[in-house]
Amino acid sequence: MKVDVNFQAFEEAGQKIVEKHKIPGASVAIAKEGEILYHKGFGFRNVEDSLPITEDTVFGIGSITKSFSCVAIMQLQEVGKLNVLDPVIKYLPEFKVKNKEALKHITIHHFMTHTAGLPPMPSLFYAMKRSLDIDPSVKNYPGLNITFEDHEPIDTYEQLMQFIDEQDIELLGAPGTHFSYSNDAYALLGTIIERVSGKSYEQYVYDHILTPCGMENSYFTIEEYGDYENITTCYTEDRSDGTKRVFAAPIWWDSTSMRAAGFLKSTARDMLLYAEIFRNTGVVNGKRILSEESVKEMIKPHIQIQPGRFYGYGFMITPDYFGTTLIEHGGGLKAISAQLSILPKKGVSGVVLTNLVSVPAARVMQLAFNVLGGRAVDANHLSFDEYDISEERLNQYQGEYQSNEGTKVSIKLKDGKPVLLSQNVEIPITFVSENLFIAYFNDFTEIAEILVDDNSEPYGISYHFRQFPKVAINVPLN
Repeated sequence: MKVDVNFQAFEEAGQKIVEKHKIPGASVAIAKEGEILYHKGFGFRNVEDSLPITEDTVFGIGSITKSFSCVAIMQLQEVGKLNVLDPVIKYLPEFKVKNKEALKHITIHHFMTHTAGLPPMPSLFYAMKRSLDIDPSVKNYPGLNITFEDHEPIDTYEQLMQFIDEQDIELLGAPGTHFSYSNDAYALLGTIIERVSGKSYEQYVYDHILTPCGMENSYFTIEEYGDYENITTCYTEDRSDGTKRVFAAPIWWDSTSMRAAGFLKSTARDMLLYAEIFRNTGVVNGKRILSEESVKEMIKPHIQIQPGRFYGYGFMITPDYFGTTLIEHGGGLKAISAQLSILPKKGVSGVVLTNLVSVPAARVMQLAFNVLGGRAVDANHLSFDEYDISEERLNQYQGEYQSNEGTKVSIKLKDGKPVLLSQNVEIPITFVSENLFIAYFNDFTEIAEILVDDNSEPYGISYHFRQFPKVAINVPLN
C-alpha cells in the first residue's frame, strides 16, 4: 500500500532517544490496512558484531503476551468451554485468599482486567529464580529490591497458588473495584487455559493464535528457534559509578509458571500480523481468529486506570487519542522494552521492540504515529493544568511507598516543591488535582494517584499501574 509519508523527522527524533538512553537496538514498524508501510532498525541486534535489525529480528515482547492470553480465553469462551464471568475457583480450586467470601466472587473477567484485588507480590521473581540464579547481571536490574536467595523457585502453577495462599494477603478491595496490575492473575489465566483446553498454555497459543496468524518467528523459548540467527542479543545496564554503561548480558530470563504473563518472543513482522486481529475485527490473512464480538470485548474500556485511559482485556484503551481510539500495551523485562499500538479507526498498527529494559518504547511509538498523523513529531495528547496544592496536603503525602513486587518510591519536598524519589533518582512532579500528579522522566509521562481513605488520609499510591501501600513517613529532603 502506497502511503506518502516522510519519516525523516521521526528518524531524527527517534535517533536522539536511542542515543540518550543508550539503546543498543530498536525495531520500529508501522502497518496500514495490514500492509507494512514502514520499518526502521535503529542500532544493532548485536553491537559487538554490528549485526543489523530487520522486520524479522527476534526480541522479547514482555507483557504484550498478556493480550495473547486474553485471546485464548475469548476463543475458549466462543466454543463454550468457559465464561469470563465464571468464578476462577471453578477451574482453580487451589486458589485461595484470606477473604473467603470475596474469593467466591473473583471471576476470570477480574483476572483479565487486573481487578481481582490482588496486591503486587514478589512471585514473578521467584518464578524466574532458575534464570536469575545463573545470570550475573541480575544485580544490575533497575529497581529490584527483592532478596530471593532463600526461596525455592516457583516452577508450576500449583506452586504459584500455594505461594499466594501462604502470603495470606488482604485484597485491595471488593473484586471489580480496584485496578492493580497483576502478573499473578495472568499467570493463573494460563492455568485456566491449560485445564480447559487440555493443552499446555504454550501449545494452545501456538495452535490457535501464532500458527493461524502466520507468525512464523514467535516462540516462548530461545531454544525453539533452533539455528535461526536473526535474534537480538540481551543487554543490560550498569550504573555503579553513577553513569549508565550498557553491556551484553546474553541470558534470557524465563519462567515456566509465568509464561502467560510475559515471556513470548516475536518480530516486528509477526506482531503486525497479530495486530490485525484487533484492526480487522478478528480476521488475519482471511482466517478468523476471534469473533467480532470477542474483539469488541477485548478492546472495551472495562475499568479506568488513569484519567482518559482504561483497561480492556490485555490492552489499555485511550478513547480520545488525538481524536481517535488507541489500543495499546507495553512490555518490560531484562533486555525488553516493547510497545504494540493500534488505531483501529485509522487502519493503523505499530510496534516498537528494543533490547534494553526501562527505555521509552511507547514514546518512540508516539513519535512515529505523530509523523504518520501529520502532527509535530513531539506532540503529546496529554495536557493538564497545574493544581495549586496546599503545603499541608503535601506534607501528608510525604513518605515511602513500597510494593511487594520489589519497587519502592518516596514523595518528598525539596525547596518547597514535591519530588518523587524512584531508583535513587529525584523526579520533579506536578499535581494536576488534589491527589493526582504527573512525573516527567526520561521521556516517560507517568500519571500517578495518591490513594486516600474515607477520611482523606493517604494510605498508598497508584504508580506504574500498581497500588503501593504507604510504609513510612519520611523527613523532607530540605
